[in-house]
Amino acid sequence: MDITERIAGHFTESANLKLQLGDLLARPIVAAAEMIVQAQLNEKKVLACGNGGSAASAQYFASRMLNQFEMERPGLAAVALSADNSTLTAIANHGHFDQIFSKQVTALGHTGDVLLAISTSGNSRNILRAIEAAKDRNMTVIALSGGDGGELVELLTEEDIHIGVPHDNASRVQEAYILILHCLCDAIDCTLLGVN
Repeated sequence: MDITERIAGHFTESANLKLQLGDLLARPIVAAAEMIVQAQLNEKKVLACGNGGSAASAQYFASRMLNQFEMERPGLAAVALSADNSTLTAIANHGHFDQIFSKQVTALGHTGDVLLAISTSGNSRNILRAIEAAKDRNMTVIALSGGDGGELVELLTEEDIHIGVPHDNASRVQEAYILILHCLCDAIDCTLLGVN
């Protein structure tokens, strides 16, 4: 196989996965949007976290909430816990990399807030600790994961929402995350603004 065919294959695999996810994930995405809208209407916020590409997705989501998605609206309260380099490195420097998010959730999270936890494997220790901290703070959780969901799904309760991408290739999962987050932002805006 030459490189051109290989690249075309990536497009085909990504497109096929996204088509399969439409039916599988539409309902949990709607439920996640409703959870976030309810939090916003109650003057609560979303705390988002992830590692690597998932950190970038968390920051991207927070930016779309705080500014806008595709239409003008007032900013919505969201914080990307992966964006504060000073805090992350201070916690990690004291030997607590597994607590880089949970310490922030404990300090910033309140009852009624939502944690958006993004993990391709579902096994990242710092994400698992963040979910545990959110539970201690009476927060609900929206979790995005790949593969079989890993340990993350075991921490979720009936009040939480799992949006799982059942694929083992991290690149395909990350590509799906962007579409999922776009759908989530669109559903939030349509619910809040009544857009058709």
